[in-house]
Amino acid sequence: MSFKPMTVVTSKTVVLPAANIDTDQIMPARFLTMTTKSGLGKHLFNDWRYDEDGSETDHKLNSEAAKACEILVGGHNFGCGSSREHAPWALTDYGFRVVISSEIADIFRGNSLKNGLLPIVIDKRAHAWLLENPSAEVTVDLENCEVRLPRNGGTYSFEIDSFSRHCLMEGVDEMGFLQTQGDAITAHEEKISN
Repeated sequence: MSFKPMTVVTSKTVVLPAANIDTDQIMPARFLTMTTKSGLGKHLFNDWRYDEDGSETDHKLNSEAAKACEILVGGHNFGCGSSREHAPWALTDYGFRVVISSEIADIFRGNSLKNGLLPIVIDKRAHAWLLENPSAEVTVDLENCEVRLPRNGGTYSFEIDSFSRHCLMEGVDEMGFLQTQGDAITAHEEKISN
């Protein structure tokens, strides 16, 4: 599988400040029967964005401004709850490429990295700045592992393992990476068979 390669993302942010946003809020369980990623963005945070009759609420994710944003800033402990790959699928289908929080649940983080979504755990001071400044234009530099905040908000580093960073920069998942290693695999097989 491949996705859009990522080096630098500059975008205004959408801020969802609530703590402990779990994967059932991101993608309610009743939509897990969908087996394709395409179209899941419509159901992202479904219960926050739609009334029972299906009409849109005034939630910020329904605004045209939010739909143009590639960076989501979530409250502390974003992506907790059960493992469901549909959560990062929905976030990327909506248009997000980066999620920033002061803490991101491990399973959500792993699912995100495998699906072209960069989860960033950032310094609490920077996180507080982002929460207090919604719609700020932020730059995420994956090559240098930095988040640059505007208006003298500062530059903050983040951690990511080198393999995940490589895959995101190349726009491939683990299988896509293996498929690029065909010559090396063939050479190794020939070497060990002799």
